[in-house]
Amino acid sequence: MSSRLVSRQRGLMIAALTAVVSGVSVFLNGYGVRSWTDPTAYTTMKNLVAALLIAAAALPLLRSAPLPRSRALWGRLAVIGLLGGGIPFILFFEGLAVTNPARAAFIHKSLVIWVAILAVPLLAERLNRFHVAAVALLFAGLALLGPSGGIGWGRGESMILVATAMWAIEVILVKRILPEVDPTVAGAARLGFGAVVLAAWSVSTGGLHAMAAAGPAAWGWVAVTAGTLALFVVGWYTALAMAPATDVTAMLVPAAAITALLSAGIRGSAAPSPAGLIAIAIGVGALVMAGRRSVRE
Repeated sequence: MSSRLVSRQRGLMIAALTAVVSGVSVFLNGYGVRSWTDPTAYTTMKNLVAALLIAAAALPLLRSAPLPRSRALWGRLAVIGLLGGGIPFILFFEGLAVTNPARAAFIHKSLVIWVAILAVPLLAERLNRFHVAAVALLFAGLALLGPSGGIGWGRGESMILVATAMWAIEVILVKRILPEVDPTVAGAARLGFGAVVLAAWSVSTGGLHAMAAAGPAAWGWVAVTAGTLALFVVGWYTALAMAPATDVTAMLVPAAAITALLSAGIRGSAAPSPAGLIAIAIGVGALVMAGRRSVRE
């Protein structure tokens, strides 16, 4: 077995675990964002706590992988923070406050389409018929999940779509920078620089009042969702360091099914369609085959 195939398989395994974290995280954020009067203030504190958690995890790595010294490299990390950890979070959570979590997850998982469009010309990634079949099956599965994962459109959905497009650009930038920076360090920079943007926006919109008014329950949601966000970012960046961007992003699509299942089981939303779940499972299998074919070619 080639080293490329082994690396890709490990990357997809990490991406699959990250998808579970993502599905749970989006569901929990549906509660967290509603426990605050200001969605951006909530997001700011959550991302700041997540950045601190990742930074603490990165400290032991600095002995073998010291912080980058190049100003240009720090500039690129700052851009990733702006496009990945800053502006899109404002858009996403403002949108999440006025739509349901499963629908938000569905739109967010269109990320794979935008990443694929960018990755072919900018990262020289090669797509084969298995990639096309995988994406088609994954989205067919999402469409079949039922009302909780169905498509509706309004201001919230538009904001989430713009955020998703920005995250697609982030994926391309991260994929290029990871050979030079440890994924954990890059993840801490992403959320750290992003938290600066979020804090500035929150202060300008009166978010300090929301922070002062937040009770123990609201801060408890911050602690919980910051933990899931930290796990997601580290897992996502680690997977991107090992496998193609399109494959990793596609492997995150099933997270929407996890969110829909949680919404049905806990919130009482309509149960997702078994046919949809089966289509998603087959799509994941097609994705695995796509990678094997790409490596052989």
